[in-house]
Amino acid sequence: MILNRLAPVVLTSKQISQLISRGAMLLLSASLFSLSAHAVEETSFSPGSGVQRNVNHLKALQDWCKQVTPRLPKVSLNECRTSRLQVSSGKSFKGLPLMTRDFSSDPKLKRARKVLLIGGIHGDEKTATAVVFKWLETLAKNPTQEFQWKVAPLVNPDGLLAPKATRVNARGVDLNRNFPTPDWDKEALKYWEQKTKSDPRRYPGKTPVSEPESKWVFETITTFKPDVIISVHAPFGVLDLDGPAQPPTRFGRLHFNRVGVYAGSLGNYSGMHQETPVLTIELPHALNMPSPAETARIWSDMQIWIRNNVSVRKK
Repeated sequence: MILNRLAPVVLTSKQISQLISRGAMLLLSASLFSLSAHAVEETSFSPGSGVQRNVNHLKALQDWCKQVTPRLPKVSLNECRTSRLQVSSGKSFKGLPLMTRDFSSDPKLKRARKVLLIGGIHGDEKTATAVVFKWLETLAKNPTQEFQWKVAPLVNPDGLLAPKATRVNARGVDLNRNFPTPDWDKEALKYWEQKTKSDPRRYPGKTPVSEPESKWVFETITTFKPDVIISVHAPFGVLDLDGPAQPPTRFGRLHFNRVGVYAGSLGNYSGMHQETPVLTIELPHALNMPSPAETARIWSDMQIWIRNNVSVRKK
């Protein structure tokens, strides 16, 4: 209704009460909204809150991806950002986080095998990290998992991010010669000096697990207690196995062919002396990725091998 602006407006006492009541409700609603917004500001984003932790994780992942992906073949920045990798307890010597992602097994399974999948323990073996990213995508597409997975695509970020990517970490240590195998003090340095002629690419360090990266792998094996460890390398183009399991014949085009056992290696430590099988996948090239079809075949054959040859460890 349009009223003449000069006409007097007469309200009954009932109408006045209704207007006052509505005004009070509006003021109350505004006050509650203000309080709610203030509470969200004070609690949800306060230090230590779940939301703030998620924000911190996302920022850490984004920063990590910006550094790492330009060095990796066939891994986009968006692929890395959406990988849902999380900051683990481990850091490199230079302070870069060792990112991981966990995948739970199907809850219907009473005793699922536990698999630790790692890549990039040697920083110059770039495909060894990139292919793990492709397998992360595959895992993420499956709503249920037959196995319980812990995945770490890049164990040696300092080596990858060196001006020229290096096998060793930032302190010049070959992480895959730094694990505490028996008689490490006698054997590791002796082998390095006599067999490799003190090759700096294979320096085992002064003491076992002296490096933050190898220490993190060592502690992860202790806490996660995998039934099998899959370690991805390049560029020998073969499969190798250390420990109590039947070796695979082939994954895709990769055939089984023993590489050797070395003092301080992960296979020697975990496979030979801790009795947790370590399957080494050596891709054919350190810089050029296998085709998507071959990457998928290696993955598929790996699943079959784990299913048929890896036992659940006794608690």
